[in-house]
Amino acid sequence: GPPSAADASAQMPYFNLVKSLTSAFPNRYSMSRFHHSTSASRCHSRTQSGEQYSDPFKLGWRDLNGLYEDIRKELLISTTELKEMSEYYFDGKGKAFRPIIVVLMARACNIHHNNSRDVQASQRSVALIAEMIHTASLVHDDVIDDASSRRGKHTVNKIWGEKKAVLAGDLILSAASIALARIGNTTVISILTQVIEDLVRGEFLQLGSKENETERFAHYLEKTFKKTASLIANSCKAVSVLGCPDPVVHEIAYQYGKNVGIAFQLIDDVLDFTSCSDQMGKPTSADLKLGLATGPVLFACQQFPEMNAMIMRRFSLPGDVDRARQYVLQSDGVQQTTYLAQRYCHEAIREISKLRPSPERDALIQLSEIVLTREK
Repeated sequence: GPPSAADASAQMPYFNLVKSLTSAFPNRYSMSRFHHSTSASRCHSRTQSGEQYSDPFKLGWRDLNGLYEDIRKELLISTTELKEMSEYYFDGKGKAFRPIIVVLMARACNIHHNNSRDVQASQRSVALIAEMIHTASLVHDDVIDDASSRRGKHTVNKIWGEKKAVLAGDLILSAASIALARIGNTTVISILTQVIEDLVRGEFLQLGSKENETERFAHYLEKTFKKTASLIANSCKAVSVLGCPDPVVHEIAYQYGKNVGIAFQLIDDVLDFTSCSDQMGKPTSADLKLGLATGPVLFACQQFPEMNAMIMRRFSLPGDVDRARQYVLQSDGVQQTTYLAQRYCHEAIREISKLRPSPERDALIQLSEIVLTREK
C-alpha cells in the first residue's frame, strides 16, 4: 500500500524514500499510456453486472439534482449581504467532485450490502454537508492566503473584506452542523466532526515547516491528508455506516476516499506548475508565492539542494519564486509527484474492487483514474 505519514518519517535517507515510492512503477504506468487507456475507458464502460454507463459524473448527478438549491435552503439567512456572501460559491459552477464521490459510494455500499439501488435521504444529506464543509474551508483558506481569485472569479474576502469572509465561512459551517445533527446518527456525527478538526490541524501544519528533509516530506503528506483527504475519506465512511453494518465495508470506503483524496491533492500540486491560470481558475505558482513547498518542490530539492535554503525562508527573497519554479521544471519533481499520485490511486482501486460489482463501484474506479488525468 501507499506510505503513511509515519512510514515516511522512518529513518530512511530521503533519496531512498523517493526511490521506494516510485520504483514500484514499471514503464506501463507512464502518463502517456495511462492517459490513453483512461480516455478510451471514459468513452464507454460495461460493468461485470452487465449495466452500462458512459460518465461517472453523469451517473453521480442522478442523485444530486437540486444540490445547490438544497444547500441554499440550508442557509436560511435573513440578512441580504450575509446571504449573498454565504451563497457565493454555491453557484452550480463547481465540479461537485466530493458530492459525486459520496453518492456513488453510497450506492456502491448499498448494493454490496443488500442489493439496494436507492440512495437514502440521510446519505444524500452527507453529500450536501461534505460540499458545505469544503466550501467553508475555501472561504477561510482564501482569507489566510489573502487570495484574490477562485473558480475564475473574485474571492469572498476580496469583495466583502476579510472579517466578513471569516463570518461567512463560520455561517456555512454552522448550517452544515445543523444538517448533520438532523441525520440523528451519533457515529456519523462523530465521523464528520473529525473532518473539521483535521481541517484546522492541517492548516496549522501548513503554517509550519521542517528542516529535516525526510520529516519535511512526512509533514507534507500529513498536511495533505488533513486538509484534503480527510473530508473525502470520512464522508465516504459516513455513507457506508448509514448503508451497511459491516465494519469491513466502512474501512474500504474510508481507505478509498483517503487514497483518492491524497492523489487529488498531489495532482493539484502538479497542476500549480503545469497548468495556466485560465485552466485552474486561480493564479498558478500560488503555493510558492505562499511560501509552501509541495511535492514537486520537495522532489526537485533532491536534485537541486540549493533549494533547501529557499524552502526554509519560504521563498521570501526577491526572485525566489521564479528560481524555485525553474528548478522544479528542470527536475523530475512533477513526474515523481505524478507517480506518487498514481500509487495512491492504484491503492484506491484495489480497495474499492473488494465491493460487489456495480455501475457505481466501477464509476468510482474510473473516477480515481480521472483524478490523475485532469487538467484543472
